[in-house]
Amino acid sequence: MAASFVDKARITVRAGNGGDGAVAFHREKYVAAGGPDGGDGGRGGNVVFSVDDNMSTLMDFRYKRKYVAGNGMPGQGKRCNGRDGETLVIKVPRGTVIRDTETGAVMHDMSTGEDWVAAKGGRGGWGNTHFATPTRQVPRFAKPGLPGESHEITLELKLLADVGLVGFPNVGKSTLLSVVSKAHPKIANYHFTTLFPNLGVVYIDEGVSFVMADIPGIIEGASDGAGLGHDFLRHIDRCRLLVHLVDVSGSEGRDPVADFDAINAELREYSGELASRPQIVAANKCDLVEDSSDNLERLRRHVESLGFELFEISAAAHIGTRELVGACANKLRELPPIASFEADYVPPEPKVDTSGDLTIERFDDMWLVEGPWLQRLVATVNFSDYESRMFFDRILRESGVFARMEEMGVKDGDTVSMYDLMFEYKE
Repeated sequence: MAASFVDKARITVRAGNGGDGAVAFHREKYVAAGGPDGGDGGRGGNVVFSVDDNMSTLMDFRYKRKYVAGNGMPGQGKRCNGRDGETLVIKVPRGTVIRDTETGAVMHDMSTGEDWVAAKGGRGGWGNTHFATPTRQVPRFAKPGLPGESHEITLELKLLADVGLVGFPNVGKSTLLSVVSKAHPKIANYHFTTLFPNLGVVYIDEGVSFVMADIPGIIEGASDGAGLGHDFLRHIDRCRLLVHLVDVSGSEGRDPVADFDAINAELREYSGELASRPQIVAANKCDLVEDSSDNLERLRRHVESLGFELFEISAAAHIGTRELVGACANKLRELPPIASFEADYVPPEPKVDTSGDLTIERFDDMWLVEGPWLQRLVATVNFSDYESRMFFDRILRESGVFARMEEMGVKDGDTVSMYDLMFEYKE
């Protein structure tokens, strides 16, 4: 079962390229001078992430790492536009956080259930119909489609649970989950029985329930990558309430106070914000405490001095579990809903190598400017954004494009066409 749970994956997504515009002319018997009728290319397909509540791991991404949407089809004659590329929908479990691999910044949190476009398809090229004017009635050129966006993405599954069970291995977390919910985690008397998180819904009363997560046992050094805890600490990032299970029986010769402090130290090392979450302490295996042992009382004094509430329970014997989950439900009513991760990804300013070839052609008062680097530049610029437009203008001036056009005789008011961008030249 251990190999079946995957909570982190790295993939590449690429949207489809736009289709090329068509160069075509209307030819029909008895119709003279039919004119240009080349259609536009179709838009490339988007890459869209969608929540699938039937998925519980990122296992599907272990072997397939590259996801590519369909390309747009080229335009045709009779002003027929090419078909748009097929959108690629990638299903992920609810709670998956999508990050930019290079920067680690959050691009989107798939916890609300809304679809999210990760990569937009390239725009289709214009057919020669767009370039007909009273003085240029036979345009013999069209525009190629633009490439689609591409991203290196890291997927992280962070479980959506209200309550997270934390504690050392073998303290009874899985047993408690199986008792208070209908979950059936694997339970055995050895360390690291739980190798992946388990979720269970705890029903308190009609209309009152919450989700509880059994997180694999944390050991000292987990925040530095030791044991299993480091891999799964991310799953309690969203939990509104932590239930800290401590074994007070002394059956393994451990000190409950030291265990309690050690787990909280690991939580602080991993995330100070996580360590400050509300906690309820459950002293488990109380029915096994020997009369001569002061473990329970020492733990109670220590926990209450820190402001935490302590419940005596025995998960295996079903003692005190109802009171514990009732306290959890009452606490959850006071707490804000499960947090989602705010996107903080800022697309980097594209790095443009302008050393490649660029062709500039003149057709009467129309100037056609094309080249591989210009095509990549146009595809990355958001022309509805002022700063993006200024960046585009600066690159053209620094690369000498406008200087070359001026040497070739461009005039104020001439039309300049760069792929699907068309504008009037101003001196």
